[in-house]
Amino acid sequence: MATIKVKQTTSRIGAPKDQKKTLDALGLTKMNRVVEHEDNPSIRGLIRKVHHLVTIVE
Repeated sequence: MATIKVKQTTSRIGAPKDQKKTLDALGLTKMNRVVEHEDNPSIRGLIRKVHHLVTIVE
């Protein structure tokens, strides 16, 4: 199955609690950290929720 790499590019300070929990669910706890997940609709939904805080790394 395909994988997707996600990098946190913006600070979580000032973000609502639900977005902070979404970042935690993705495994992103610090800026510039990169995590790799399987590419499926549930992960895409989490990324969509915090799209302004993360980027997709190729």
